[in-house]
Amino acid sequence: MKKWVKRGGMALLVLVVVAAGLAFWKREAITRLLAVNALFTEENLVRNFSHMDDMFFNTPLTLPEHDVSPLPPAPVALSGLDDWISDRSLTGLVVLKDGDLVYEDYFKGTTADDRRISWSVAKSFLSALFGILLDEGVIDSIDDPVTKYAPALKGSAYDGASIRNVLNMASGVTFDEDYLDFNSDINKMGRVLALGGSMDDFAAGLTGRDYAPGTDWQYVSIDTHVIGMVVRGATGRAIPELLVEKVLAPLGLEADPYYLTDGYGVAFVLGGLNLRTRDYARFGQMFAQAGQWQGRQVVPANWVAQSTVSSAPGIEPGETGYGLQWWLPADATPGEYFARGIYGQYIYVNTPENVVIAVNSADRLFREDGAFAQNLAAFRAIVEQLR
Repeated sequence: MKKWVKRGGMALLVLVVVAAGLAFWKREAITRLLAVNALFTEENLVRNFSHMDDMFFNTPLTLPEHDVSPLPPAPVALSGLDDWISDRSLTGLVVLKDGDLVYEDYFKGTTADDRRISWSVAKSFLSALFGILLDEGVIDSIDDPVTKYAPALKGSAYDGASIRNVLNMASGVTFDEDYLDFNSDINKMGRVLALGGSMDDFAAGLTGRDYAPGTDWQYVSIDTHVIGMVVRGATGRAIPELLVEKVLAPLGLEADPYYLTDGYGVAFVLGGLNLRTRDYARFGQMFAQAGQWQGRQVVPANWVAQSTVSSAPGIEPGETGYGLQWWLPADATPGEYFARGIYGQYIYVNTPENVVIAVNSADRLFREDGAFAQNLAAFRAIVEQLR
């Protein structure tokens, strides 16, 4: 009888421990879900965008010991920016001219040390990494099918799409990118991320298609995750370690960045990179220098040129252009392009003028008519003042 009582007590203890573990897991999951639901509220936006590691799974991008690359100060008094800074709720602004730091300021209680969320600016970083791997021969061709390197996508809407298609945002996959619709695909994806689900499974579970691959441009953020799946499949390595080795370590950044991840440790490559604003500017300056940084060719010059011209199918004259994970103004001058993220994140590059502008914002009105036009006009006004 005592033996049965003892066994019963042990069983009860195990149940209590398991229940406690489940309760903890649920609490963590609920906390993350609540954080997602409150992520873009007006009272939380600025703080959240500088502290994403408090709310999501994440992984550090640990840089090897290095000297921080210099941005020599050469202050210039820029004028006429106050309305733009206020209207578009800027939190950080860094301007480089010929590699010199000519302007820098931070707003809304943020500081230079904040590591700020990139949102879709991260897509351009992944494009740079892809270009390096393509040049190294790790990936055979940009026109290979994505399923060659990511077989989990066989039978999905991505079956039949090429790497070029997803780089161009021309996969044709059905995907609702409406951030303001709770039930949109982009917000469903966000909940997968917050609750520790698998981004790979989410991508492989997409089966709808609006167009045949390569037919038309349609901005589909999950396309960039597929690029990440291709890179991981081709190399057998994780994106964070590859990005550090191939792109970030050579840049001499000021602080270790971090990626948001899903519950399986897979980097949220389509929007989860977090850096200081000056470090975003360093990346842009490297592109302005045809992929060179401090005497080293980091990104192949031909990839810089290829990825930053409008090549996506179906974009009409007078429309904003799209290359290989980079944007171009509708009336872009040669060598003028930008990386762009929701809520007003930008890296603007004007190669002929050797001007780079890194912007972080908490702009809840980023989709209103005229918001993008105001940003572009401000970038060009800064270029004009620096001539």
